[in-house]
Amino acid sequence: MLKRKIYSLLQNWKQNSKRKPLIIKGLRQIGKTFIVKEFANKNYKNVVYLDFRANKELRSIFEKNYVINDIVTQITANIPGSFVAPNETVFIFDEVQDCPGARSSLKYFYEDGRYDVICTGSLLGIKGYSQKGDAIPVGYEETIYMKPLDFEEFLWANRVDQNVINSCMDCYKEGKEILEGIHTKFSDLFRKYICVGGMPEVVKSFVSTGDMNLVLKIQREILESYKDDFGRHLKNDNSLYVDEKELACILQVFNSIPSQLAKENKKFQFSKVSGRIKNDNLKNALEWLEDAGIISRCYNLLNIELPLEGNKEDGVFKVYMQDSGLFISMLEEGTQADILRGNLLVYKGAIYENIIADAFSKMNRKLYYYHKDSGLEIDFVTRYEGQATIIEVKAKNGKSKSLKTILSNYNRYHVASAIKFYDGNIYKSENVLYLPHYLVFMINSF
Repeated sequence: MLKRKIYSLLQNWKQNSKRKPLIIKGLRQIGKTFIVKEFANKNYKNVVYLDFRANKELRSIFEKNYVINDIVTQITANIPGSFVAPNETVFIFDEVQDCPGARSSLKYFYEDGRYDVICTGSLLGIKGYSQKGDAIPVGYEETIYMKPLDFEEFLWANRVDQNVINSCMDCYKEGKEILEGIHTKFSDLFRKYICVGGMPEVVKSFVSTGDMNLVLKIQREILESYKDDFGRHLKNDNSLYVDEKELACILQVFNSIPSQLAKENKKFQFSKVSGRIKNDNLKNALEWLEDAGIISRCYNLLNIELPLEGNKEDGVFKVYMQDSGLFISMLEEGTQADILRGNLLVYKGAIYENIIADAFSKMNRKLYYYHKDSGLEIDFVTRYEGQATIIEVKAKNGKSKSLKTILSNYNRYHVASAIKFYDGNIYKSENVLYLPHYLVFMINSF
């Protein structure tokens, strides 16, 4: 079993005496169902599992009424061997987006108070996914967003001792160099993490075999399974159908991501997708990918000032993949080997920017950058230790002209500090903190 940080969030939820039904959102195949079942079996006497995608007949249970006794009667009648008892039972509603009635019933489960409910969904939040009019029970559910493994979880999977990780944390806090042997090991593991990413099946395969060809095969199979969901909707009768026009738009936008990031100016441009599809349709397609958790948008800032959200430019943004391994699998054969050897040319900027964006996204940091037509550009801007902080990302240790320009003009930009991720050890200058890429998961001070 892979050790996941979300497990502690589930424990905290269980300890709340007034807990609401729990919704776990996230990409398909990131381990939602596995971790929920693992948690449920360890913490409840009775576990009743309903998969609304695999067993469509179960959806009818929630069509007539929301009387909890009636729902429990129908569930136990339809699932042989299931047992329930007040305060000892958890219901798991898997792929709950395919049964809007089950989602609506959460209000009544909460008011009833005898049973816990944990829901998982891979397409929750997709606008227009369901045509049914069932209301979402606002105020009667708690939501946790689950994402692929971050680098620390990847270290755990590779059996790196927690004391070694803690020693890196101490060095980061004190601004001193990490021991060379640890630095070399972590740098190597981070390059592997860029290629492998955080999808559980991929990580387990890599840890057990080390076979990068198998890693690539699994990643591409996952991408194909995602494409099977593009344009999918739920009809009034609970049957699934695919909007072929929407599917084509989403595929066009999705397939354009590598070339969009390859540009010197990585701003996402709809004109680079297709000249035949209306911009409104492309915008909807991009929103679908974002709502599904496949991509993240990084918005340009008009000014580097807090609050950053209030200074973003809505129509100007870059697009990054939520999982670096899946992003690498979209590129040509041999990219993995180039990354592991450090043998990258023009595309290295896109790859290293994507892994930092990926890491920030897993930390629930919103993504921003700063670009001016004069050529001034900062890869990322974030809130760090209460200040607007600029962040530069270099695959090796290239020049940072824009960073120096902004820091040397405080009266104009009001920025006093910067972080530079590079291929080197920890180093602190007067107003720039230099960090190896692998320490990005430790940047948790807002």
